[in-house]
Amino acid sequence: MESPVELVIFDCDGVLVDTERIALRVQLRIGAELGWPLTEDEVIELFMGRSLVSMAEVVRPRMGDRAAGLWCDRFAEYHREAVDAGLAPVDGLTEALAGLDRTGLATCIASGGTHEKMAHTLGRTGLYKRFAGRIHSTTEVERGKPAPDLFLHAAAAMGFDPAVCVVVEDSRPGVLAARAAGMRCLGYAGGVTPGDWLEGPGTTVFHDMRELPGLLAGRFALSGPAAGGGPR
Repeated sequence: MESPVELVIFDCDGVLVDTERIALRVQLRIGAELGWPLTEDEVIELFMGRSLVSMAEVVRPRMGDRAAGLWCDRFAEYHREAVDAGLAPVDGLTEALAGLDRTGLATCIASGGTHEKMAHTLGRTGLYKRFAGRIHSTTEVERGKPAPDLFLHAAAAMGFDPAVCVVVEDSRPGVLAARAAGMRCLGYAGGVTPGDWLEGPGTTVFHDMRELPGLLAGRFALSGPAAGGGPR
């Protein structure tokens, strides 16, 4: 019998802030500039959900060290420019967080992005203060997604066992990391990654962020005010 949910771990890009469409456009642009033309599906497969370090590891075998460095530098520059030009929370997130507040469940962020990047994107969308002090970056662990290190680190930092955690993810590396960490996963398919790319053991795929509170209540037993317990 599954343990009640006590902690919800959010990915950042594509789950809280609508950056993955920006990242897709930026990766296509950089590939064209540096001589590696990519399709949208190839960008999603190769780069979505990965850190800058992992991004460089994808580019380096094909294009060499210099190109890998250029790729990451341009990604950081172009991505920041696009975010400043206009960024919003993921559609339906405001309603989802309001519903989640009523459950009293603990929440945190565990992202492949740097703390600097998250401070920027979450700050632009008014979400930073909500999660301040509970934001974890892949820069804090040895291996990024799809390794389980980041999610295990976030759970330990928050004081929860992996068995009581649910991860909300939108990328294949993210859902693989959740499974490797022994955590249940809600795969958000309302962004750029096709839903069938997220399917697998311990994962429920959904398409509208407004569904999140109901999924948590209906799919898993909760531990919080809504279930008669206290907030953590």
